[in-house]
Amino acid sequence: MDGGGRFPGPLSPAGHPRAQGPAARLLARLPGFLRRSDSLRRGRPGPSLAERLPRGLGAIGIGAAFAALALAGFVASGRYDGFVSENGRPLDILARLCGFGVERVTISGISRMYEREVLAAAGIDWRSSVPFLDVADMRERLLRVPLIASVSVRKVYPREIVVNQVEREPAALWQRNGEISVIAADGTVIDTMRDDRYASLPLVVGDDANGKLGEYLALVAAAGPLAERIRAGTYVSGRRWTLKLDGVDIRLPEIEPAAALARLVALERANRLLEKDIIAVDLRMPDRVVVRLTEEAAAARAEAQKKTKKGTAT
Repeated sequence: MDGGGRFPGPLSPAGHPRAQGPAARLLARLPGFLRRSDSLRRGRPGPSLAERLPRGLGAIGIGAAFAALALAGFVASGRYDGFVSENGRPLDILARLCGFGVERVTISGISRMYEREVLAAAGIDWRSSVPFLDVADMRERLLRVPLIASVSVRKVYPREIVVNQVEREPAALWQRNGEISVIAADGTVIDTMRDDRYASLPLVVGDDANGKLGEYLALVAAAGPLAERIRAGTYVSGRRWTLKLDGVDIRLPEIEPAAALARLVALERANRLLEKDIIAVDLRMPDRVVVRLTEEAAAARAEAQKKTKKGTAT
C-alpha cells in the first residue's frame, strides 16, 4: 500500500478476465474455433485449406472433370445419339436390366388401324421401359393420328402398357387432284388411302365433294335397284352431281336430282336403257333424256342412217 492506503497495482492477476475489458471477457467465452479465427486476425497462422479438406478430394475432382470432358466429347461427336438409337436411353437400359422393360402392349378399340401403326405412332418399341415412359407425351402423339378420336394410356407394372382408343368411323373416300383420302361422315379427312382396307367405301370426286357427302349418299339411296351399280359420284363445278355407273355416266341436274334419278329408274325398268351401247345419260333437262352412244354404236348408227338416206333417194 502507498502512503494513502491504496494498492500500487491491480488486485487481480495479470491476464485474469476480471482484469480485462468487456470485449476481452466476451472473447474468452467464445468457442475454440472462433478464437482461432481471432488469432489469425492477430497474425497467428491457423490450419491451411489443404489440411481442412478430406484426403483424396483433389483426385476425385480431377477424375470428375476428365469424365465430364469425355462425356461432352461423346455427345458432341454424335456417338451418343447413335448409341441411344441402337440401345435406348441410359435410364431405359437400366430399367430393362431391372426387369421393367415393355414386354406387352394391350390395345383396345382398334378396328381400322393395325397394331404396328399404333405402336409406331406412340413411340413404343423394345427399347422402351415402363418407369420412364411418358404417358402424357404418348397420348399426345396418338391424338395426332387423324383416325384416332380419343385415347387413354396407362402403365401396368412391371412390364405392360394398356392403350384404350376410340377411332373415327370412316364413311367414304374422297378423290381430289389424283389423291384419295378417307373422310368421316362430316367430310373431315381422317386418313389416306394406303391399301385396300377402305376399298369398299363410297367414292366422291372433285373439289368440295367431301362436304357434300350427305347429298351423294342420299342420291345413292334414291337410286333403288341401280344403287349397287353406282361406283362413284363426281361433284361438278360445285353445283351438281354426275354418277359413275358401270361404264355409264349419269348427269343429274342441279335442282331436284333425286326426281331425275327416279325418271332414270323408270326408263331402265321399262326399256333397259343402261344395257344399250351408251356411255352417258343426260338428265339435266326436265322434259327429255339425252343419250350419248359409244364410238362403235355411233359409227354404226351413222352408217345405218347413210344407207337409209341412199335407199330413200333411190
